[in-house]
Amino acid sequence: MTKLTKHRKKALEKFEPGKPYSLSEAAELVKEITTTNFDASVDIDVRLGVDPRKSNQMVRGIVTLPHGTGKETKVLVLCTPDKEEEAKAAGADYVGLDEYIDKIKGGWTDVDVIITMPSVMGKVGQLGRILGPRGLMPNPKSGTVTMDVGKAVKEVKQGKIDFKVDKYGIIHAAIGKVSFDAEKITENAREFISMINKLKPAAAKGTYIKSIYLSSTMSPGIKVDTKAID
Repeated sequence: MTKLTKHRKKALEKFEPGKPYSLSEAAELVKEITTTNFDASVDIDVRLGVDPRKSNQMVRGIVTLPHGTGKETKVLVLCTPDKEEEAKAAGADYVGLDEYIDKIKGGWTDVDVIITMPSVMGKVGQLGRILGPRGLMPNPKSGTVTMDVGKAVKEVKQGKIDFKVDKYGIIHAAIGKVSFDAEKITENAREFISMINKLKPAAAKGTYIKSIYLSSTMSPGIKVDTKAID
C-alpha cells in the first residue's frame, strides 16, 4: 500500500474523498489543499457517457475561458510575408514560414499553439508526424487554420483552448491557476462544462456527463456534483 505523504494527508483532512461538492465549494477546496511552492494549474476532468471509437460520438470543441488559463501561451504563426505584421501586432511570439518549418523538422517544438493559413497548409502538412503526436498540428476545426491570423492569435492569448475526449471517454483541461480566486475558477469551469453540454452528440445515450473532478498539480481530485452545477 502506498504511504501517504504529509502534504497529501493534510489535504485529505480538508475534504471527504468521493463526496460530491458544488462547483464553487470544489473551487474553494482546490485552493485550500494545494501545497506546491509554485502557481499550480487547476485541472478539470469530465467523464462522458460516449464511445469515442465511434465517429458520431466524438466530442471535440473550443472554448474561451472568461478569465483565461493563467498560462503564458507561446504562439507560432506560419504565414506568408503579407500576414507577418498582423500576426506580430496581435502578439504572436514567433512569426515566419520556411525558417520555422526547417526548425521544426530539426526537432524544435517549443511552442504551445501553431496558427497558419489555408494557402500554406501544403507546407505545414509535411510536419504532421512531428506536430500530430504533440497536439500542435493546426486544424480548421480548432480555428488554427485561418486567414484571420490576428484574431486567432488574440483569442489564444486571451484564453481560448481546444479540447477533445480521449479514448477512455474523458476530457481533461487546465482551466486556471491556484492563484485565481475561487469565483474565477468556478466561472471558468462553468463555461467549460457548458460548452461540453452544448456538444452532446445525438448518438450519445444514457447519462452524458458521468463525473467531474477538479484538482491542481499534484493534489487529490475533488468530486463535483454534476446535478448542482451552480
